[in-house]
Amino acid sequence: MNEVVGTHDILLVTLDTLRHDVAERLLAEGRTPNLAAVLPDGGWERRHAPASFTYASHLAMLAGFLPTPAEPGPHPRLFAAGFPGSATTDGRTWTFDAPDLPTALAEAGYHTACVGGTGFFNRLSALGSVLPDLFAESHWEPAFGVADPASFEHQVACAVEVVNTTPADQPLFLLVNVSALHQPNWFHLPGATREDGDSPASHAAALEYVDRHIPALFDAAAARRPCFTIVCSDHGTAYGEDGYTGHRLGHETVWTVPYAHFTLRR
Repeated sequence: MNEVVGTHDILLVTLDTLRHDVAERLLAEGRTPNLAAVLPDGGWERRHAPASFTYASHLAMLAGFLPTPAEPGPHPRLFAAGFPGSATTDGRTWTFDAPDLPTALAEAGYHTACVGGTGFFNRLSALGSVLPDLFAESHWEPAFGVADPASFEHQVACAVEVVNTTPADQPLFLLVNVSALHQPNWFHLPGATREDGDSPASHAAALEYVDRHIPALFDAAAARRPCFTIVCSDHGTAYGEDGYTGHRLGHETVWTVPYAHFTLRR
């Protein structure tokens, strides 16, 4: 990361609520071809989320605590806020003195921007302003939110505009918090009704929807200079397994998430 920072744009795509088992299954079945085209040879990494819901997980990730490989460590981090006694940094880690990654990258000359999706980015409350306030530029509108069946298309259009209006000589750090997988997602499953509710099948259909529209985001991100890209889930969600539904709870379906990083080139 010490070679990446300053020479690459950086894109962080959080597929909010995406379960690892669903992501891995759809990849194996060929149902997410656009993600398959950019994922490393091993496909999705199986990792453990830093927290069990959006707010806590994004605060952790934006301090350098990305999802942790789901196997014994140590696992040096890509970037990290410096603090005494850290056991997960090494010579490859980009360390910074700021409390969060957007502030640190801004100090390194980056323009920082986020396109929010879930309610923790909506600025409709003090709590909903914490995450967007970390960025120099932030965007959220109801069309980006969980209730809009075309949310990701709207988010991508906004993200493309952010890329296009950032000065060409200034590197960009862009966060896109994708809301489409978060409940409600029943409307992504053909033939489903509100009464049917959400299910692993509608969760999978939402991921297929995201896959159809993500090439435009990747194309824009790579248009200016090489773009170091992280695509991951912030947490999963339960659909009745062992009696659990939703997230902000300690269950395998919530803690286990897909992760990948790669470089998009012009």
